Amino acid sequence: MYLTMGWLLASFSITLLLVRGAIGYAHRRGMLDQPGQRRSHHLPTPRGGGVGIVAAMLVCLPGMLLSLPAPWPASVTAGLCGALALVALAGWWDDHRSLPILPRLGAQLLAVGLFSLGLLATGLPGWWLPLLLLGGTWSINLHNFMDGIDGLLAQQAFFVGTGLALLARATAQPALATAAAALAASALGFWCFNRPPARIFMGDVGSGSVGLLVFAFSAMLWRVEPALLWPALILSSAFVADASLTLLTRMWRGRRWYTAHREHLYQWLVRRGGTHARADIAYAGWNLLVAAPSAWLAWSHPPMALPITIAVHLGAAAAWLALKRRCLRRHLPKAPHVAA
Repeated sequence: MYLTMGWLLASFSITLLLVRGAIGYAHRRGMLDQPGQRRSHHLPTPRGGGVGIVAAMLVCLPGMLLSLPAPWPASVTAGLCGALALVALAGWWDDHRSLPILPRLGAQLLAVGLFSLGLLATGLPGWWLPLLLLGGTWSINLHNFMDGIDGLLAQQAFFVGTGLALLARATAQPALATAAAALAASALGFWCFNRPPARIFMGDVGSGSVGLLVFAFSAMLWRVEPALLWPALILSSAFVADASLTLLTRMWRGRRWYTAHREHLYQWLVRRGGTHARADIAYAGWNLLVAAPSAWLAWSHPPMALPITIAVHLGAAAAWLALKRRCLRRHLPKAPHVAA
């Protein structure tokens, strides 16, 4: 217990210190997100603070996964650390100067492939590789898409990391549980500077890395016990619904889906007059009132896990559609009154 608390305190402290330093670095290098039509903030704000999360996890992951009870093979640990470094490097480059989509996607595929090969070395059949590549790359980009207002991704990483840690602990996986809890602790350290009004943004270096870690820890849980995949997916239901439906809608309408925009539900909640904090509370409400109890139900009733997962994601899609329509109705200008 003391060793676990030490790792969590280290993750939190490293992130806290490095994010504070990243604010000054971003100002010196001119790494500021300027307000604009496709932005949801109103003041120039530093970016790249996610480097604190990356550094904390790179420092702590090897010790947690290799030395705690139920340790993971060196192939998995090395693959995960190498993948995290690759995704973070591509994101850090993009935070300094725009990186074209193809090199960025190539780095993501290489990173996910590196981790996947480490996982396959534990005895998984090779035909899982395409599914792992697809899932990991989507998770990286999904979390990047959802990093658009103050505090939202940080609170989501804290929630999902905590949930994955509890699932791992219930399956007698202390090493994995501590690693997932360290992600939550690190996200909390970053949230201290990112909560509304944000003093710094996570940037691509952080959002992509969080997406990779959420995918990796979920895949590792699935490797231990396949039934745990369903509660793990439920924990991310709000983000999956918003990112997926927004992307599909933009593709259906023939828009350049890979460019910056303000079409996600969380962005519409702010555009219609809400604050960043209120939008964060709406997502936290779904997580605490729907996702958390549903994940527990799926964990405690394995035969019903898949139907519960489907029901939660359908519910998230329905909520997304209802709230999006409400936001659009409020956004439309009222028709002028015409006298009879």
